[in-house]
Amino acid sequence: MECTNNVKAIRESRLMSKSELARKATISVLTVGRIERGELCRMETMRKIILALGYGLEEKCKVFPDPT
Repeated sequence: MECTNNVKAIRESRLMSKSELARKATISVLTVGRIERGELCRMETMRKIILALGYGLEEKCKVFPDPT
């Protein structure tokens, strides 16, 4: 099952590398790659990515839009 998200687009718009995002979110670079490809991840990982990208948790839909 895949999960569409805006992680790659947001990361690139902020001129951030995968390794920089991984370091800020305290997750592995491989995990960042899997998420950017649309693979599912845990809620805690989503939270870490949202915060590492500079968003608040109330803005989660900007990074991980609700599936419709």
